[in-house]
Formats: sequence, C-alpha cells, structure tokens
Amino acid sequence: MSQKSRSLFGALGAATMLCTMVSALPASATPAESNTPGQGTCKTWEDPQFSGWTTYEELGPRLEAIESNSKGRVEVDVVGQSAQGRDLYTARIGTGDRVLLVQSAIHGNERTGTEALLHILKKLGSSNDPATLRALEGVTLVAMPMVNPDGGELNRRTNVMSWEKTESLHPQLEGSTPAWYHRTSNGGINLPGFDLNRDFNADLDYVPQAADLPGVQEDAGFFLAPESQTIRDVYVDLREEFGAVDAVVDLHHMGPCDVQTGGEQDGKHISVALDYPPLGVNDGAAYQQDWPLLDQDKSRRYALAVADGIKDSYGSQSPLAAVGRYFHPEEREYAGQGRSAFALNGSATVLFEVRGQSDDFGQKMKGMLVETVETGLESLIDSMATGEVDTLDGDDFFDYPDYGWDKTSD
Repeated sequence: MSQKSRSLFGALGAATMLCTMVSALPASATPAESNTPGQGTCKTWEDPQFSGWTTYEELGPRLEAIESNSKGRVEVDVVGQSAQGRDLYTARIGTGDRVLLVQSAIHGNERTGTEALLHILKKLGSSNDPATLRALEGVTLVAMPMVNPDGGELNRRTNVMSWEKTESLHPQLEGSTPAWYHRTSNGGINLPGFDLNRDFNADLDYVPQAADLPGVQEDAGFFLAPESQTIRDVYVDLREEFGAVDAVVDLHHMGPCDVQTGGEQDGKHISVALDYPPLGVNDGAAYQQDWPLLDQDKSRRYALAVADGIKDSYGSQSPLAAVGRYFHPEEREYAGQGRSAFALNGSATVLFEVRGQSDDFGQKMKGMLVETVETGLESLIDSMATGEVDTLDGDDFFDYPDYGWDKTSD
C-alpha cells in the first residue's frame, strides 16, 4: 500500500445477500413508532445496533486485502490525514478515459456507502465476466470510502477540529469569526468540528481569508479542514491527469420516515433519494458567467442512470427500488457542498441520500440499503462504460416521485 450495468456484476450476489439477511434483528430490540409531520410512520430502534459496520481500524486491512487479491487491478493509496491524524484512502481501479470519483462517509454516521464501495472494489478486482471487463476498460473508478474517520469513530456528522486548531493551520485567520458551519458540539458530544460538506469552494485554488468569514450557507465554503482539502486535491490531481473528471458521486443518508408521493410506490418508504447540484433558481444561472462548465442537465442524466438502473434491477414494486428525488426546491442553494463545487468545474455530480442513519435499523435493513447503493453505483459505472448515460434525457429525472416537497408536481 503506497503513500500518497444495472447488471454489472450479476444478480447472484443480490439474491445471496437477501437470503442471508433473514431475522438478523436482535430479539431484545423494541421497535418504536416515529411520526414525523409530513413524513409518514416508520420504525426506528430505541436500542440501536452499531455492530456490522466497517470501522476505521478495519478499513485499512480490508482495502489492503482487496488490493492484494486483485492481482494489480486495485491500487490503494493514503492521500492525506484527518484532523486527528487518521489516514484518508483512495482505491483506484480501471483504465478507462471516463473518470468517476465516489466519496463516502463525509458525515461520520452515514456508512452504507463505505460498505457498498468495498463490495464493488472486491468484485471489480476479482471478476472476469464481460460486464466487469467492460467497466474496467471504459471507466477509471476512484473511491474514497471513508473521508471523515474522526466523525465515524464518534458516530456523528461532523469531524473533530477546534477553531483554535483551525487558526493554527491558517494563521491568517487568527482572531476571526468562526465559519458558520463550525460547531462547538455535535451528536450529543461536546467536541467541536466542521460539517465537512459545507467546506468546499468552486475556486479550487482558494486560500481562506479572514474577510470572507463567517460566510452564509448559500455561498462557497473555505477549505478549512484537512479532509475537504484532501478531497479537493484528489479531484485536482485526477483532472490534471485525465483532463476532466466526468462525474463525482457523494454518498449520504437522510431521515428514515420519508414516503413517496406519486409513482408506482406511492405511500411507501423511499429507499434512496437522488439529486443534482443545489445552485439556486433557474438551474444555477447566476453562476454560469463565472463557471461556464456548469451543466445541470448532465448531472440529471447521471442521476437518471442510477435511478433507472436500480428500478430495472429489482422491478418497480421492490422495496429496494423505491427511488425518489431528494429535496430540491428551485431556490435551494448550497455552493459550499462538494457536489456543487465540482459541478461548477464541469463534472456531473450525483447525491445519494439513503433512508435512515446507520444506527436506525437492524442488519436486514442495513443489508438491503447497502445493496441499493451498490446497484446504483454499478448501474452508473456500466452506463458510463457503454456510453448510454450520454443518450439519456435529463428531464426524465423529473418523472421520478418526490416525498411531498415538490408542490409544482401536485
């Protein structure tokens, strides 16, 4: 380890996973009804189970094993360190000209993406079926499976970083007001940290300036944390190597109780919601002059490839195929999110929001949701490898249902 198709892998693994996820919930756990206005009724666990997720300690050895067993296909690198000094990894596979960068667990308590990426890397590294070989030839996949390990150790959203440490890393900020997305505590833990998914800037050379602080949520972030800086550096290096990064996928979790409004699974809980960059009214028109590479339709095409792939893999009535559109009223604007910053630099970006946080459900639900993410990513990889993603109509993404937020579709 150095320093520094919807049918892509077949249905056998999916069937095996579903068969082995029977009655994995502990008998002692007591489900509690949770009613959230406008979200329906669902069950969460009063005594959540934390076992079964890959920890930071386990991640390095698992990646090393995947690299070793791949016989040269997978290359694992340490590309940076977190605020508390934990290694940040990339795992790269494929030789294609089309580059897909996928990051997971930027919010430390959102873990399904980590598991899905490890499964995909293992399969791509060891399989020799035609679909896998097509993917390896057509796409270069760069996975960052755990970009906020400090938050993950505490099972919370933010990283762990004081403002005093921020000033020590950026002396020009001494005495300035903390950034608006810096928290003094998070997740019931009295330790400060950043919401890393607000710490990005479309100007990839941006250096933090005291005059820009504290900022507001609509505007760009400041690259204050080492984790967001590392993600930025990986993106920049790939762009320099390939000329462009075709797509960036950001893997997240949402609330557990949202139900589809409309569509073939009307009234059923969403398994995953997808989104394109939130850049304000008129599809981010205010950014177009300064950032002419922005292509919102391209992002919707890539999101559509994910949604169609999941639906086609499982059938429209499967709980795994309850795909919807994430909260995106026209005025929603978060230029400081990584997906927005990279979209302004010309990449298609897709947000996955998986139902529930990683401690909301037992092992059966965990396995189902990991599988949904896995299938969505595999579908996108295959669509990129075949070129199908380029033939889609981005407006068809709006045919997928929301969960009650889109009043224009009523």
